[in-house]
Amino acid sequence: MSSDLHMHTRCSDGLLNPEELVEAAKAAGLNYIAITDHDTVNGICQLYEAGLYPAKGIKIIPGIEFSAHHETQEIHILGYNIDIYDKNLTDRLNDVVEGRWDRFSNMVKRLQELEYDISETDVLEIAGDSTSISRSHIAQALVKKGYFPTVKDCFDEVLEKGRPAYVSHFLLEPEEIIDLIKQSGGIPVLAHPKLIKDDTLVEQLLKQGIEGVEAYYPKHSPEDTERYVAMANKYNLMITGGSDFHGIPGRLPKSLGEFVIDDSFAAEIYREPAI
Repeated sequence: MSSDLHMHTRCSDGLLNPEELVEAAKAAGLNYIAITDHDTVNGICQLYEAGLYPAKGIKIIPGIEFSAHHETQEIHILGYNIDIYDKNLTDRLNDVVEGRWDRFSNMVKRLQELEYDISETDVLEIAGDSTSISRSHIAQALVKKGYFPTVKDCFDEVLEKGRPAYVSHFLLEPEEIIDLIKQSGGIPVLAHPKLIKDDTLVEQLLKQGIEGVEAYYPKHSPEDTERYVAMANKYNLMITGGSDFHGIPGRLPKSLGEFVIDDSFAAEIYREPAI
């Protein structure tokens, strides 16, 4: 059996709703999964409130993926085993989601100024019932309109940090994110460290209370993985991994089960649901 500790649902910027994602994971033969939507726990809440978490035939770890503030680099921090109804956590998530909506509106305005024929309605049709509107939703709307062949091309040309339609938004500091995750009973893990593009910064973050490193990741080379496993061991941290599955056409992996980790990594994190 295999596991995947990084995946997204339609509650943020994934294609599948939470129930569909769980069924797809079962069909792929996964034993443990973590649902880690961007800045929201709505996916896990939906499963719980529908009587589908805990789930039969698969072990689900309630998670989240925070975007953290940094002047020049993109930093993401995963939280595992969080209390999805923790008041401090949900209050701060409401602040972050409000900031996402403001950013979404400003990015659409900037794209219009760049003469892209796109509206907020176009993006909201893609986002559906997601409360965590993201650049991915905007990119998908631009691809649908034929401006770019893929979501990646769209990011590279206009939406990535430093590109013409990029707009910064309200983000929590890494220290606050780490504290929030811990206060809600969770385990903070540094997501895809290679994508931070600065191993000195990675090491600084590992000294701020992070408890694990996502060393296994599709965009990590074998050398990258070896380096981040060594960093985790250096600071006596957990080692995790995941596919960052979204289910969006043109974005790898295409399907669940293409990138997996050994169950032993997930078993170290998994706790029997308390709710």
